[in-house]
Amino acid sequence: MLHASECSISLAMRILLPALAAELADDPRISQTPLVDKGFAAVRRIANGLYATISDFSKGSTTVCNGGFLIGKDAALLIEGFTTPSGAAFQMDALRMVSQVPVKAALDTHYHFDHSMGNSFYGVNNIPLCAHATAAKRIVESYSPMQGADKEAVLAPLEKTVKEAKSDAERAHAQSDLNAATIVFQVVSTSVLSLPNHPLDPAKLPMSVDLGGLTAVLESHPRHSGTDVIARVPEQNVVYTGDLLFSGWYPVCLDEKATLSGWRATLKKFASFDKDTLFVPGHGQLCGQEGIASIREMFDDIAGQAEKMYKAGVPAEEAQHRYVVPNKLRTSPYLPGASPSVRPSPRCIPNGKRPSPNTSPRGRGLENRGG
Repeated sequence: MLHASECSISLAMRILLPALAAELADDPRISQTPLVDKGFAAVRRIANGLYATISDFSKGSTTVCNGGFLIGKDAALLIEGFTTPSGAAFQMDALRMVSQVPVKAALDTHYHFDHSMGNSFYGVNNIPLCAHATAAKRIVESYSPMQGADKEAVLAPLEKTVKEAKSDAERAHAQSDLNAATIVFQVVSTSVLSLPNHPLDPAKLPMSVDLGGLTAVLESHPRHSGTDVIARVPEQNVVYTGDLLFSGWYPVCLDEKATLSGWRATLKKFASFDKDTLFVPGHGQLCGQEGIASIREMFDDIAGQAEKMYKAGVPAEEAQHRYVVPNKLRTSPYLPGASPSVRPSPRCIPNGKRPSPNTSPRGRGLENRGG
């Protein structure tokens, strides 16, 4: 099934990546000079043996998501497969600029295309690839139908929705879906699907990965995609969050198992980490606890508006058009001239029923939408 909203790249490509957060400008752990900067992504040291790959969508789609790598005395761990094998190769080349230790493994923080379509790089280089135990299944279910599929056939239902829209807002949302779906199809249909071969059983997490003098802790927090795994380095207060954190951006959620309440609980846990914790988000710039507070404020507002509409008996199909971005959050990036919305789906909410304030409508929570 084609998840149209999956491609936040469709809007992010139009917006410049913000500068390093002011709260981190004087953090002695972070190198002010990137190790390497290719435009589409830059790599910089963020702590002893820890590096972050920060993508800039406005300058290319080679990587799209953020990632990074951890280097110990004996081995290294790579974070993310990115959108293309070239993206994964770029990060590997950056690693080799500072260390020649063997790569113990790579980690997909979740199954979404912008974090996994470059996985084949790891396969051809015999690098073990770890991910949540259900990530491989989700990649196959979500993306194999696009392999060799006819583009017009895949996009036809969305084009029909645009034509049958009953209002300008509904039409704008539908067109946004179509635009995003087109980009997802273009990326996935030209990619070689490569699956994680080291499944991580969430029941056995957290799990420590010893790299030699540096230990990464892998934890399961399946609130964005149902397959989310983070990498923490508690000794240095650094967390690679995957898409559980969108730093300075409206978040995107794509899984029917994800819930607004569950994601908020995860962010609350992040807020309980040390005050000096440095977060490497799935998208956006590096941030500290101020970034966590900001995204929590977004979710609180979404939950509040959803609660009001739920109590007022507003039908799901109508509620999706009523979300209003508060003035104090309007500086958060999304599609220029558009607004985010909470979108319902028959997969999660029967037609005519009210949206639950604790359920992610359409399995996606808040999405970046046109209109």
